[in-house]
Amino acid sequence: MTPRLLLIYAIILIDVVVGSAIGPVMPDFVRGLPRPQLWLSLGTALFLGVQLFSAPVLGRLSDGYGRRPILILSAVGTLVANTLLLPVRAGLFFTNRVSDGLTNGMYATVRSAITDLSRKDELFKNLGLEGAIISLGFVLGPMAAGLLLTVLDVPADRQVRYVVGLAVGLSALNVGLSLLLRETHRQRNGVRGAELRAELALALNPLTLWHRLQARDTPGRGIRPVVLMQLALTLSTGYYFYFVPFASLGELKLSAREIAYFFMYFGGLSIVLNYGFYTYLADRLNQRQAIFWLALLGVPALAGYGLIGTSRVALYVLVTIDCLTLSLIQGLLEGLLAQRTTDEDRGELFGLNQALQGLASFATTLVFGALSVLDLRLPWAWFTVCLAAVAWQARPGRQAALSESNQE
Repeated sequence: MTPRLLLIYAIILIDVVVGSAIGPVMPDFVRGLPRPQLWLSLGTALFLGVQLFSAPVLGRLSDGYGRRPILILSAVGTLVANTLLLPVRAGLFFTNRVSDGLTNGMYATVRSAITDLSRKDELFKNLGLEGAIISLGFVLGPMAAGLLLTVLDVPADRQVRYVVGLAVGLSALNVGLSLLLRETHRQRNGVRGAELRAELALALNPLTLWHRLQARDTPGRGIRPVVLMQLALTLSTGYYFYFVPFASLGELKLSAREIAYFFMYFGGLSIVLNYGFYTYLADRLNQRQAIFWLALLGVPALAGYGLIGTSRVALYVLVTIDCLTLSLIQGLLEGLLAQRTTDEDRGELFGLNQALQGLASFATTLVFGALSVLDLRLPWAWFTVCLAAVAWQARPGRQAALSESNQE
């Protein structure tokens, strides 16, 4: 593994640690508002919604000027956004969600950079390791926050400020790491002002996203089927954002510390399984069939989350099944998409894909936010149906039918 890959993985890790560390204290920013679960969902929707136009623009800029400047910009944006949380105010929470979302095109750029540096036979492994690194971040974030609060014996009324302070410090560290990264993209042609204005105009109209992706999908390339599966998966994995309000405000009544412990288990198990799966199995399997079976077997786990009541044991059993099934799918889809990109359009395609995923995340947030007002268990039915849609799209025989349709 090259030093640049290691540095990219470190940047990803710290970014996820920052986001996951503040996750358990997010309810404190809206706890005094009526229907706090709805306001938490709105904050998530704002964070994801602004990516509809920021991700394609950042992806296009990374093709024109390189991955490094975009990663630096994203790291600085995260630092500024987290600094806004130091006063515990609902208004600043929503400002943070918008600010952080504007520069969260980082992950399109990160995947482009990993693909730039990967040989074809290492692509699934390296993108799968990205998934394992993200899982590790979900462990270390709550762990760092929990240790900070425990070791320093922080009073309850100061816990949010201490956790946010930790996030600000780590965000500053990530700015430094981003400055150390050497460029990975060699074919840089710049972006003229007229091109950037055109890109902004297109990005502000989400209705053009699919048409632009379609224009890049020449016969036999197979981009759209992969993206459609990613969109259905994104709709189902909206439960990552929903879990904190569900666990803290629903029947489980988990405290911030209990939520931190849960994510430590979830993330730790995901690390082990993702690393083993993508190191030893992913490139030896029929990836499309693997997606079908992992999605199909993950459907009962998602449905079960809504039925656990107050049982902590059932929660941990279901999250174990989750880690063994649907949590492994994202890396396979990223690998399939990366195989269909070229040096000339990699950043643009990853940016368009992230924007479409942002649209799907925005939509699923609105749906689960509305359903949660009726009953906190109802969103799990929505997530289950969306995961079933992934299995339906990946079912055996569908790829052949799509290939024939594309050639007509």
